[in-house]
Amino acid sequence: MLDEVRQALASVVSVPVTPFDETGRVDEPACAAVVARMVAAGIGAVTPNGNTGEFYSLSDTELNRVVALTREAAGGAVIIAGVGHDTARAAELAREAARLGAHAVMVHQPVHPYQSEDGWVDHHRAVADAVPGLGVVCYVRSPLVTARAVGRLAAASRNVVGVKYAVPDPPRLAEMADALPELVWVCGLAEGWAPFFWPGGARGFTSGLAVVAPALSLALHARLRDGEMKGAMELWRQLKPIEDLRARHAGGNNVSVLKEALAQLGVCGRDVRPPISTLPGPERAEVAAVLSGLRLGAA
Repeated sequence: MLDEVRQALASVVSVPVTPFDETGRVDEPACAAVVARMVAAGIGAVTPNGNTGEFYSLSDTELNRVVALTREAAGGAVIIAGVGHDTARAAELAREAARLGAHAVMVHQPVHPYQSEDGWVDHHRAVADAVPGLGVVCYVRSPLVTARAVGRLAAASRNVVGVKYAVPDPPRLAEMADALPELVWVCGLAEGWAPFFWPGGARGFTSGLAVVAPALSLALHARLRDGEMKGAMELWRQLKPIEDLRARHAGGNNVSVLKEALAQLGVCGRDVRPPISTLPGPERAEVAAVLSGLRLGAA
């Protein structure tokens, strides 16, 4: 199974939203529909409970239920469940994800304000050791995480198979991928950075946009894989407006834009949970214009 996870990481790794109903609870039918729609379009790797899924706004019960719903709706896709919080809680979420049929876990960057290299390794090793049969992916968002730390972890926990690298520093990514070629390196900054991480060794990229336009995300990956850089950059320019809109307000629009787009496409509702908020009217109009430009419309 670890080889299947490695193969899945070298692709478009979609990170779905978590829809909510009118009462504020997880909308289970919509959650399943979001996942099934992507998989039907060809997405082969799905990360429930990523940041796009509002991980930090969900209870443990909800997190586990989202994994179960995703597993049921995803057919043969590889499920890489997001886990995190304190070490014991992350390990328990990982064990539950394994019980629910996930194939791997993605360990969210620790949010503790004080971290050391030893502590970072120990945190991830505890999660990896809790699920020895599952692949483990580290989510690196801090430049303080070094190749030495990742290498120590990979040597100690053989089920660590990949790194979701979300530091906007392509040369640093290239250095780390060169130092640790046995791991699969994934651009954790989505379509906006994928063409620039590709030359350094990132063979997959995570994507929230794939929730809205999976065919376009897959097309970008195919062009990068086939060495069609000119075509990849042409598509990158087409996708940049929606990625720029998501990045607005220091990333505060990230999930809201996707849910607004899905609402306009008739897939799920636009509601989000604090500390993020739904888009105001003018930005909803911008989303509509972007969807029109990408030739996406309600089914």
